[in-house]
Amino acid sequence: MDTNALMAPVELDVRLFEELDRILAADLDLVVPRAVTAELEKLSRGGGTEGVAASVGADLAADRCRVEATDAQYADDAVVELAERGCDYVVTNDKPLRDRLLERGVRVIGIRGRDKLAITEP
Repeated sequence: MDTNALMAPVELDVRLFEELDRILAADLDLVVPRAVTAELEKLSRGGGTEGVAASVGADLAADRCRVEATDAQYADDAVVELAERGCDYVVTNDKPLRDRLLERGVRVIGIRGRDKLAITEP
């Protein structure tokens, strides 16, 4: 999961985990790179809607996901690194990151419509 996916419950009113359960219907091992949690922590200090969304995202990552270290320091690079280790899906709504992942053969889950998630195959 990337930063904007974890911020989506506040910014886009998406029921992220319920939607993941709906489209995958399986026990999920949700993984977040440490670089993503660091980015969320930094953004949460900024205040405003973005700060609230980042704070909620950080809490969600801590409560519902396994945080994993990567060699990459930049959040998007860390997501790609974890995906290349063998993740089944990556949850993101970031178009440049989505394109990078699809080029590498990784399935991407993103927001479709107002508040639903859908899978994009490479």
